[in-house]
Amino acid sequence: MSHIWPYLPARAVNITSLVEFDRLASDALSSLHPRGFSWRVHRVDLRERDSVLRSLDLSEAIFIDCQYSQHGRELVQATGGLCMSSGEELPFTTGERSLYTPEELYEGIRAQGYEQVPDAKIYAYSQQHTAPAALNPEDAMARTLHDHHVGQALISEVYEGVFKDSPLIGVMGGHAMRRGSREYAQTVELGQLITRAGYGVATGGGPGAMEAANAGAWLAGYEQKDLNLALEMLAEQPDAIHQRTGWARTALAVKDRFPSSQQSLGVPTWFYGHEPPNLFATKIAKFFANSIREAILLEQSNGGLIVLPGSAGTVQEIFQDACENYYATGARVVPMVLFGREYWTRTLPVWPLLQALAADRVMGEKIALVDTAAEAMEFISSMSTLRRRTRW
Repeated sequence: MSHIWPYLPARAVNITSLVEFDRLASDALSSLHPRGFSWRVHRVDLRERDSVLRSLDLSEAIFIDCQYSQHGRELVQATGGLCMSSGEELPFTTGERSLYTPEELYEGIRAQGYEQVPDAKIYAYSQQHTAPAALNPEDAMARTLHDHHVGQALISEVYEGVFKDSPLIGVMGGHAMRRGSREYAQTVELGQLITRAGYGVATGGGPGAMEAANAGAWLAGYEQKDLNLALEMLAEQPDAIHQRTGWARTALAVKDRFPSSQQSLGVPTWFYGHEPPNLFATKIAKFFANSIREAILLEQSNGGLIVLPGSAGTVQEIFQDACENYYATGARVVPMVLFGREYWTRTLPVWPLLQALAADRVMGEKIALVDTAAEAMEFISSMSTLRRRTRW
């Protein structure tokens, strides 16, 4: 087993010299879509590489303690790359704690860029120890303790806190869904309907479809004219990856304009740290280990699962939950709704396989394929809910 699992992406590319950077940049520039996919660039002198930085998509790259020309840092940030400095002290706590809030993770965002807020600093820290020899036991223990306490705080909120009387409906979908799109507006409507029906919204906590569902929960008490204005405001900064600071500030502007007491859950991860957490989830359980994050999000979606169009990660979530339902009995089978007939039957034909898997099983009566938020909620509301397990 890799010494860096599970804190770094399995395909992370660690670059520690200019020679390595030049070789990988040359390979990237010869491809159809030149990008620094999962690059982790450590302490490399890039002062003579402005032309290369200008030509690459660095939205999934992070640069730690690197040197730049006068405009080099701006070139990296213009395509969504993160330029960070390492710190010797832990930027997170390892003792008992409550769940994160947007205010905690984005402290200072009104006055400074995303790179300076705690969320970005923790992400940078998580990427510092990339070689097996550098990941010392103290560091590994700190992350493990952090994830343990965040997990305990999440369980407490579900069983004893703000969600104890609101079965959670997990809304799954990709981060690529853009503000201003029809799909984004539909997902906001879905979040509204879930909340108005007395359920809690739970998402992966990131941008795109996840943000839209959490935003719908936040705006559940507002009329359509207010919702339209909120969507217009958000659409002014649609890109969460390339314009993280502006993207976050527009969400704050919407929250300031439309205050809310509605609660919803986000469960993001620094494993995909280039995707910033959305600011509409009021309770945030952010983990270092993505495997823990995925399992606990699906496990605590005790009211059902609604799956919006997404790619590989979303498909994985569908069948991870379907596996639990396949072997579950009676009321412990949680309803699952796939949202988007065309997408789930033709673009990614998951629905036929899910139907075949569910044939002659209890789960066969608890799966549905729909095209509207109203249809999704009508199906979910027709099912009885039962927590998947008892309180620890």
